[in-house]
Amino acid sequence: MQPPSSLWWSSLDPAPRARNSLHRDLDVDVAVVGGGFSGLWTARELLRRDASLRIAILEMAVCGYGASGRNGGWASSLFPLDDESFAQRHGRDALLQLRSTLRRSVADLGETMRDDNIDGDFVQGGWLSFARNLAQEQRLVKRIERARLLGESEDDLRWLDESELRHVGYVVGARGATYSPHCARLHPAKLVRSLSDVVERLGASIYEDTQVTKIVPGSATRRPRLLSVGGTVRADYVIRATEGFTPSLPGERRSVAPIYSMMIATEPQSKRFWSEAGFSRYETFGDARHNIIYGQRTADDRIAFGGRGAPYHFGSSIEPRFDEHHPTFRALETTLRELFPTLEGAITHRWGGPLAMPRDHEPSVVIDHRGGLVKVGGYTGDGVVLSRVCARAIADALAAPNDDSEFTSLAFVHHESPKWEYEPLRWLGAKSAQSLANRIDRADARNASTPRAEKWLGRLLS
Repeated sequence: MQPPSSLWWSSLDPAPRARNSLHRDLDVDVAVVGGGFSGLWTARELLRRDASLRIAILEMAVCGYGASGRNGGWASSLFPLDDESFAQRHGRDALLQLRSTLRRSVADLGETMRDDNIDGDFVQGGWLSFARNLAQEQRLVKRIERARLLGESEDDLRWLDESELRHVGYVVGARGATYSPHCARLHPAKLVRSLSDVVERLGASIYEDTQVTKIVPGSATRRPRLLSVGGTVRADYVIRATEGFTPSLPGERRSVAPIYSMMIATEPQSKRFWSEAGFSRYETFGDARHNIIYGQRTADDRIAFGGRGAPYHFGSSIEPRFDEHHPTFRALETTLRELFPTLEGAITHRWGGPLAMPRDHEPSVVIDHRGGLVKVGGYTGDGVVLSRVCARAIADALAAPNDDSEFTSLAFVHHESPKWEYEPLRWLGAKSAQSLANRIDRADARNASTPRAEKWLGRLLS
């Protein structure tokens, strides 16, 4: 199973070759299901603490096949759950700890890549969230006001007016933007493939093209194990790091909702284009609409641009044909050309795939020492940095189960999200939320008010 023909994978040189699949039974210390960021970072952290560990990573396709290798390339301090909701659930102190850890972890990721000699086009230029109508401006101003109440300074989040944007980065119609320095642009496929090589050099065994069919927890008399077509793997701990593909495992259909995100990429843009548009520090960008968009200026001067809008599929279905949704591709191109009317050339790449959304929008690290099972994920598209934070929490917890560390004491660690509703409620809720988000965004563009739609969207997403 090959990864989608994205900009990221097509620009790898040389093209990666798949590793051998599993063809025998194994007995190891730690078995990891999933060769994306979560699984690979966890293996790296464990081996750095104990180089003698026997670790096996089983990946159904190739490492980075999922969201890790095809995302928007934002290494950000973003967390899927908004600050107010997180503080209500866990308290103000827990929120401040989370924010501090995530912001340090952005720069830490860049340092780790340099230490491991990973060339992933990492540049920490921050991110811009544009306001292109009055409603978006009011939304972003309120976000800054809430940030101030939580003790954030202008060094963390500030407002740039239209004149200031002309010297930073500009899209047509921008009335202003928030700017945060806590984000870096990177090339996700370069990072995940290089990380897999690093983990392999540290001593882990990686088996690609190996579909895990079942995870069996341990008991007082039996260790946990993985079942696959190629063999059975027994381990002291089994780590499930399957993210958007989790619903394909037995009994996990309602654990997360696989939400599809799509991306496009342009031809390389000229120096003239970039002198007008800006983004000289490779700031990532989006705006304050409800149907999320995200973009970056790539190392070879393209724009890689993505967003939500593709449909949720009944029963949390995941199929390769869902990775392409041409109405969403067309909508993304239309939006991109509205933002940058002088965009040059054609769209060269179109791709997409599922990401994992928990019912309460909160990622988790769940460790069952008795059963020897670890579950990690639920990033809702914010996993580039979060996956490394979760990996460090897992490694700390397995190395010293009775001790707290900066990472194991984070409030979302040991948190377990509730299950999603049974169908057809899940499908109806997802379809309604998407329809309401589109309605609100259209009304915002007309400077119209939609309080009822916003109220119902908030209820659906709570």
